[in-house]
This record gives sequence, C-alpha cells and structure tokens, in this order.
Amino acid sequence: MKKDIQSRADIDDLMNRFYARAMSDDVIGYIFTDTAKLDLETHLPVIGDFWETLILGANNYQKRGRNPMQIHAALNLKTPLRAEHFGRWLEIFWKTVDESFVGERAEFAKTRAEAIANRMLNFVSGVLAIQIRQAR
Repeated sequence: MKKDIQSRADIDDLMNRFYARAMSDDVIGYIFTDTAKLDLETHLPVIGDFWETLILGANNYQKRGRNPMQIHAALNLKTPLRAEHFGRWLEIFWKTVDESFVGERAEFAKTRAEAIANRMLNFVSGVLAIQIRQAR
C-alpha cells in the first residue's frame, strides 16, 4: 500500500530509485554518466539533503553551500541542457514518486520538481544566450 513521503528514509529510497532510472535512460543517462560523471556515493547524500529540505523542511541543504543553478550552468557548458532533457527528467521523477508514494508531500514533490525543471531550463537558456552574445 502506498503512503506519503514521511521521512529521510523515504527520500533516500526515492532518490536511489530515481537515479538508477535516470542514469540508464536513453535520453538523459549520458548527462549523468558521461558528462557530469556523477558519483552516486557522493551525490545521493547531497541530493537527499536538498529534497529533505524542500519536502520535510529539514534545512540540511543550506549547510552544503551549493547553488544548484550554478552547478547546472557549468554542466550546460559541457553539454547543452535542452527542454527535452528537463522534460524527461521530470517524467522519470514523477513516475518514480507515483510508484511508491501518494499524498500531499508526494504531490508537493512533483510540483516542486516541475518548478525546478522550468527554472533550471530558463536559467541555463539565459546563460547560453549570454555566452552567445559575448562570443560575438
């Protein structure tokens, strides 16, 4: 029986399953494996803090001193991040949430993921436009 997201353990489970899918995905997998060369042992605690802060209000992510927009802007310099990448990321995220969770926090996680995907796309698109102008 599905339940709502209630704990860090739930978030860790969600992130483990999401990244297993995303990293092997035909559309976006290469971004994680070849471009970012993502080390899950290092990344999962960080991304767990991020989502725990958003969903459960834990405030763990701030201690990391990281800016997700800047991190994705740097990644965008290595390989262009496009709308279809963010769309696929979101599709995988939603599917992973829906498989195990139902409730207010699960819906909030999906809503936040959509807002994050849109904000990231707008940010990296703006960064790309600035780089093109500067190259002229």
